Amino acid sequence: MASLVEKQLLKSLFSFFLLVLFSHTVFSSRKTFDQRKPCKHFSFYFHDILYDGDNVANATSAAIVSPPGLGNFKFGKFVIFDGPITMDKNYLSEPLARAQGFYFYDMKMDFNAWFCYTLVFNSTQHKGTLNIMGADLMMEPTRDLSVVGGTGDFFMARGIATFVTDIFQGAKYFRVKMDVKLYEC
Repeated sequence: MASLVEKQLLKSLFSFFLLVLFSHTVFSSRKTFDQRKPCKHFSFYFHDILYDGDNVANATSAAIVSPPGLGNFKFGKFVIFDGPITMDKNYLSEPLARAQGFYFYDMKMDFNAWFCYTLVFNSTQHKGTLNIMGADLMMEPTRDLSVVGGTGDFFMARGIATFVTDIFQGAKYFRVKMDVKLYEC
């Protein structure tokens, strides 16, 4: 009887030992990323022309919620966009992709927005999407947003999209330079 209990105990200890051994192997084999060496790197420009009631043909975005009286920093304003992504600063250049998504102003004491959008590529160079989201602290010279996934040529991509405001013309137009570095391609 004692030998049966001893065999069961030995089996249990052996199983526990194997579990610990293999779980350690799985955790220690995670891939590390070199921040200085992205696997893909792009630089392009995002153009946004806010609809103002008179510019239907040129508008690339529209405010769908804009509550009055919540301060001087557009707090609560919600904007949906479908804007061109170009390789240069010219809005009329051939688009490399489209930026489709939304942003909303989420700070009462300063200009700050939260972006969530997809870069839709459909060109001879690239096909697929990149999904980008994060806080845009507008008063900072550079801002990093997360690349959280993608499809097609960018399947399961992860990385950073760095924003630099190139031009800002009030509420009507802004252009942002995006420097996208992918670390998981």
